[in-house]
Amino acid sequence: MASDATSPARLTIRSQVKALTGSPMAPYYFVVASVVVLSALGILMVLSASSALAQSTKGDPYYYVLRQIGFLVAGLVLGAVLSRMKPTVLRGLGWPAYVLALVLLLLVFTPLGVEVYGNRNWLKLAPGVQFQPSELAKLALIVWAGAVLHAKRSRLGEITQLAMPLIPFGALLLALVLAGRDLGTGLIIGLILVMILWFVGTPLRILAPLGGAAAALVLLLVFGSGNRMARISIFLDPQSNTDLSSQPMAAVYALATGGWWGLGLGASKQKWGGLKDGPHTDFILAVLGEELGLFGVLLVIGLFALLGWAGFEIALRSDSLFNRLVAAGITSWFVIQALINMAVVMHLLPVLGVPLPFVSYGGTALLASLMATGVLLALARDTPQARAYLASRRKSARPRMTSVMAATKED
Repeated sequence: MASDATSPARLTIRSQVKALTGSPMAPYYFVVASVVVLSALGILMVLSASSALAQSTKGDPYYYVLRQIGFLVAGLVLGAVLSRMKPTVLRGLGWPAYVLALVLLLLVFTPLGVEVYGNRNWLKLAPGVQFQPSELAKLALIVWAGAVLHAKRSRLGEITQLAMPLIPFGALLLALVLAGRDLGTGLIIGLILVMILWFVGTPLRILAPLGGAAAALVLLLVFGSGNRMARISIFLDPQSNTDLSSQPMAAVYALATGGWWGLGLGASKQKWGGLKDGPHTDFILAVLGEELGLFGVLLVIGLFALLGWAGFEIALRSDSLFNRLVAAGITSWFVIQALINMAVVMHLLPVLGVPLPFVSYGGTALLASLMATGVLLALARDTPQARAYLASRRKSARPRMTSVMAATKED
């Protein structure tokens, strides 16, 4: 009897959830909601996590958060502009975006390039003004790959048409990033390229050798760098180098100390030196877990899960190959990078230097992520259901405008 009594309520909840997620604009609004909350939480946590370090190194506790807010505003403006573009316009930007990314990555190896922590992946435009071209290259690669494969959509059954020019041109961007010794970003770009090839239906006999070659290259880069070998050794045995292992161990301690509800906003202890220079960047999730507890960590995981569902739903609903590939590529980028960052913070992977999208401090990373969100929103507005819904809204609004104008003329 109890189960019979509760079944109508369960059916009602299920129908409400189905109606909510099945509405034409649901993915659009879920993307907006998840990104807005993640970005707002990121600003809050950058303020909390960076204040001590900013005071000691810059003499201003608000130094990092004010810069992050500036990039947030710029990213929101650019994202809003991109979100109103037609997919045909975005598709036309594929090759220009690729060429721009290629030029910027090449400029890193000129006197304009700046080396940070052993990685040459920054461009210095003016004193105190620098950015990371490899972050913008992620979005450029996805849009360019979508445009190239869309143009050849009738011939993708041919292996040569599928591979050219995607694999060699994509590998060129990856090679430039790895030449700057940025293995973490190179890993993300490589995974984006593999995911795009997988989404477009590349046979396993092609993907398997590519994956093997990529794994061999990663091992070569790891064994060729003493710093990377030290990170692997620390991951396998933290006692092998207690000085270098203090940062990842401090992240684990921070998460363990937070408990269910955390110590309270601003009350983190590990940000005062345990996490060294990373409390507001790659290890910001550790500070969040310490201050907001398991609740805060699960909130972040849930927001990325929501963003992932919405992004892949946009891809599934799209009726254009370009839209499907770009939506799936951007969503894969966000989800994969978030998973890698979380795994590093939880000591499930060696330290890779990968920020948490929308949350970690980093102007170029935030700017690129918000621009990618704008592209994703533009594609969400172009699904068949969304087009029909928006068209019906425009039609229903016209008579009211006409009647108002007629009444005004009569008056």
